[in-house]
Amino acid sequence: MASSSLVKLFSIFLIIISIFTQQAVSVVPEECQTETNGCTNKEKSLPLKIVAIFSILIASVIGVCSPLFTRSIPALHPDRNLFVIVKCFASGIILATGFMHVLPDSFDMLSSSCLKENPWHKFPFTGFVAMLSAIVTLIVDSMATSIYSKKCNAGVIPTEGSPVEGGQNEMEVVNIGHFHGHHHDPKPAGNADQQLMRYRVVAMVLELGIVVHSVVIGLTVGASNNTCTIKGLVAALCFHQMFEGMGLGGCILQAEYKVLKKFIMVFFFSVTTPFGIALGIALSKTYKENSPTALITVGLLNASSAGLLIYMALVDLLSAEFMGPKLQASIKLQIKSYAAVLLGAGAMSLMAKWA
Repeated sequence: MASSSLVKLFSIFLIIISIFTQQAVSVVPEECQTETNGCTNKEKSLPLKIVAIFSILIASVIGVCSPLFTRSIPALHPDRNLFVIVKCFASGIILATGFMHVLPDSFDMLSSSCLKENPWHKFPFTGFVAMLSAIVTLIVDSMATSIYSKKCNAGVIPTEGSPVEGGQNEMEVVNIGHFHGHHHDPKPAGNADQQLMRYRVVAMVLELGIVVHSVVIGLTVGASNNTCTIKGLVAALCFHQMFEGMGLGGCILQAEYKVLKKFIMVFFFSVTTPFGIALGIALSKTYKENSPTALITVGLLNASSAGLLIYMALVDLLSAEFMGPKLQASIKLQIKSYAAVLLGAGAMSLMAKWA
């Protein structure tokens, strides 16, 4: 039931994105026409886009699936220190994605000279939308946890100790909050159930944020006919998707979903960027990246995605990890984890030069 709801949610989202991008077709002012040069060649760019679809798909699958097989490697088991360090590295990548890739793109689009002075140049829409997105993410995060907590306490969702035909229910949960170094009164289902639900909420919301900006990135590549730009983007996006997939894969692993839901989450993460590229190719004749409608639509989507990713990276991933009992008990492990965060954020920041 939960798996079918997840499929419907992401399918509806992709349909909405398609509708928005089709609306992003308008008359482009002469001063905003895309410049043509020796690199602009539609016929030569098409094979590169097809290569991009398959190479990014493969890189995404490798990235998101690699953490899911770490249980067979003792050193990378979720309870081991190395897994914590790798997860912090991936969290740094997600944080840098929000700050260094998605947010600057939104600023550039919504402050473009191709947009009207009023209101786009008189109000910082990017920061405003990113802030609202972070607040909405907090609301969803908190409300989802509260709803499932009440259902569990009311007996709608059985706890781990309850006999359930077909195995353990996926939504075992009681009142859950972020653990920030202080203790709450013990709850009936225990800390293990609380932490499990926390992981599940994080994985779902993080996937949503990644899917948004992945479609936008793919759309940009698919609509471009600049062969010089596409070549650099393909290589950079392969690394981008692989490392970002590692972060999401780690969250999916800790959420302990059933096989079907794992497959659904891996599938949607892997196909969203290729889907965006295919959509960009289909709309390449009518989609104008410098048209006011396109700049506003993609700019606002990027801003909302940035707010979500930054919130998730700082609050649900890094803060929850560093304020948790495992890292609080070891200064040495904290230092290694901080180094991993800086390394991941630095690597993704460096890639902002190309993508």
